[in-house]
Amino acid sequence: MAPRGRLAGQAAIVTGAGRGIGKAIAHALSAEGAHTVLAARTRAEIEEVAGAIRQAGGNATPLVADVTVERQIARMAADALKITGSIDILVNNAGIGVFKPVSEMTIGEFDAMWSVNMRGVFLATKAVLPAMMKSGSGAIVNIASLAGKNSFKGGAGYCATKWALRGFAGSLMLEVRERSIRVITIYPGSVATSFSAAGKSGPTITQPEDVAEAVVFSVTAPTRSMFSEIDLRPTRPA
Repeated sequence: MAPRGRLAGQAAIVTGAGRGIGKAIAHALSAEGAHTVLAARTRAEIEEVAGAIRQAGGNATPLVADVTVERQIARMAADALKITGSIDILVNNAGIGVFKPVSEMTIGEFDAMWSVNMRGVFLATKAVLPAMMKSGSGAIVNIASLAGKNSFKGGAGYCATKWALRGFAGSLMLEVRERSIRVITIYPGSVATSFSAAGKSGPTITQPEDVAEAVVFSVTAPTRSMFSEIDLRPTRPA
């Protein structure tokens, strides 16, 4: 039976797809009919997510890749294109955060955030752009953070990467929109995952599925329009 949904016939890559927001995004895109490629470093996690998606009737392929390693990302993109036949959506979701004062942060911690949060986005984007440019369509979705618009104590290193991501995405959008490629950046506040810097949880805080809904909303909009930035925060914060 052919897949049904607003993304039927399309292929999506989600980085950091083994847990949290990435896992929710992978499920949501697959539920809309996309063949979803799950990329992450931990094979067991993405194989478990892929299995759950298939059990639900979706189509998913796990591909192990570290977003900070150029050759791994290049191979992942090439394998994804070979398996699915197209790369219509890239979700740059993989990210890490170390939350401590600058005086206490190590150089290794600072460099690690830049490697994943910015270098990883650059490498994955660069890897998929040739296929999108050839087809004359596509959507690149970046999962940023409201930390990319607002500073807070203990967030200097993390905020810096997300402010940089906003600049990168804005410039990229201007470069590729003429090829009918949309660049969308989503800025969640605290989300109920183990990643949350504030350690918030509970039903009133933004959930991973809410971020996934924003991704689906943005990539299923009429192709003539682009939601280049979406802020996502709780309606009624605790």
